[in-house]
Amino acid sequence: MSARAVRCWIEAMRLRTLSVSVAGVLAAWALAATYPGGWRAVPGAICIAFAVLAQIASNFANEYYDYTAGRDRRGRQGPRRGVTEGDITPRAMLRATLITIGAACCLGLSLVAWSGWWLLAVGVAVAAGVFAYSTGPYPLSTNGWGEVAVVAFFGLVPVNFTYYLMTGAWDGEVLRASVAFGLMGANVLIVNNYRDTDDDRAVGKRTLSVRMGARRMPLLYLLSAIAATLLLWPLLTSLLPAWLTILIYPLPAAAIAAAMTRLRGAALTPLLGMTAVAMLACAAALLIAALLRS
Repeated sequence: MSARAVRCWIEAMRLRTLSVSVAGVLAAWALAATYPGGWRAVPGAICIAFAVLAQIASNFANEYYDYTAGRDRRGRQGPRRGVTEGDITPRAMLRATLITIGAACCLGLSLVAWSGWWLLAVGVAVAAGVFAYSTGPYPLSTNGWGEVAVVAFFGLVPVNFTYYLMTGAWDGEVLRASVAFGLMGANVLIVNNYRDTDDDRAVGKRTLSVRMGARRMPLLYLLSAIAATLLLWPLLTSLLPAWLTILIYPLPAAAIAAAMTRLRGAALTPLLGMTAVAMLACAAALLIAALLRS
């Protein structure tokens, strides 16, 4: 494989946003570190690998199905899409999607040892979500439900189930944290769809930005960030000084929301990475603080 081909595949993985998958699992690690009975590291590590592979598979599937459904066009505002631009064949992208989701499922099967066979239902739901996001009779990403899917699959599922696999327990504080990190993850998609509003409208995609109007997206981003902060604030300030808590997430999120009102098109792409990094920084700070306290 040539260096150019490798670059195309790396671009298709959307590396700048993979930290969204990692953040939810790290948040669960942080919460598990405060669990009185201790925590199990092996299932936690497997959860990170599973989450990253599932997100890569979702990115591949989104590129493949958007192309085959005619929802992509050359020269779009966002990152270069290899299939649409002719760098990657549709067949190769579909094969990569199936291989990646297959690898994720194999990892997921190993987690049964720490839970029970009921966890297979969660794995099936995640695998179905990978495809339901971009294809099927009602693709979530095309009909304005992408942000809701992100809250579920990048917040509720990874935080709650990773915590359970590491501790064998459920917890209300964990549930609140899972919603918070889901909202942070949804903000990545809000920036993405805000940037792509004109392209998506032109090809018939009815994303939330298309349906609500692009002008409302910076406000929605800010409200989502405020809600996430309020949900996490008691936990954050129990482990970190309030001033540091503000610097780690609320302040960067407010700055990004303000920047969204000034920027358009491809100039918004760096804000995607910044949003994902702010989410990861929040989870990492929680984990470090929790480990230092334990």
